[in-house]
Amino acid sequence: MGNGIRYKFHRSVIILSKYLETSYYRRFYNIQKQIEKQFIKRFGRKPNLESPQTYNEKLQWLKLYWRDEKAARCADKLLVRDYVREKNLGNILNELIAVYDDVRQINIDELPQAFVLKTTHGSGWNIICKNKHQIDWEESFLMLEGWMHRNYYYGVGEWVYQNLKPRIICEKYLQGEDGNPPVDYKFLCFDGEPKLLFVCLERFSDSGLKVDFYDMEWNKMPFRRYYPNSDVILKKPEQFDEMVAISRKLAEGFPFVRVDLFVINDRVYFSELTFFPGSGYEPFDPEEYDYLLGSYLTLPKSEEVIK
Repeated sequence: MGNGIRYKFHRSVIILSKYLETSYYRRFYNIQKQIEKQFIKRFGRKPNLESPQTYNEKLQWLKLYWRDEKAARCADKLLVRDYVREKNLGNILNELIAVYDDVRQINIDELPQAFVLKTTHGSGWNIICKNKHQIDWEESFLMLEGWMHRNYYYGVGEWVYQNLKPRIICEKYLQGEDGNPPVDYKFLCFDGEPKLLFVCLERFSDSGLKVDFYDMEWNKMPFRRYYPNSDVILKKPEQFDEMVAISRKLAEGFPFVRVDLFVINDRVYFSELTFFPGSGYEPFDPEEYDYLLGSYLTLPKSEEVIK
């Protein structure tokens, strides 16, 4: 797998195209213009970047003006594991099977039946493998090659990814009782304090992903953000207080971060830290909740912007 003439040809094309793309972006990319363009496309207006009020506007402000080396470290899917350990939370880390600097280092025969491959320098660049004998690995490797030679920063402006070293990690495949990936609990933390969370449901259903928000008293909140709500009210997990405490620890020192956790067989697992959910381009309905969440986000003062 991955050694044929067809694969080598397509790999060369991908590497060349990504090289040209990155060269173009490095020369011509204007993050503020890109932000305004995307914001207008999603919201029908320019963002107020001089005096941002909404949650989405403030995420754009953070893209432009806030820098923290610790945030970049935590955006790296490999390096964040050290951060979690430093918080004395190594027990919530998923099993790490392997780390690769090059797609060609991956030997599927050496891996278990089920696993997950993640690039460490982007978001959503994952291959979820439930059965390695049912995946077209030549196509999957070409997809990984494209991700490995792409800089996630360009196009969305999420600077935490700009200078990360491209790598691939292989982790244990975690599944719920139904055999699908477990429910993930995503805590929105402002100045280190979880204010609300959302859960993703029906991710692999015919009707598509559903997203429900809950407050910290586990009341379902009456709004949607980009994705539709589900028709169910989940039972509050027994590990909720533990997850809240974990979120506080991991969010400490950040103006905003989303802490993603799983619960499997009564055990909490860490998923990731996200600093710009939806890249700040997901509208709220009703819009007043964009302003409500925006009121929770206190932007750093000028002397705190660069760390």
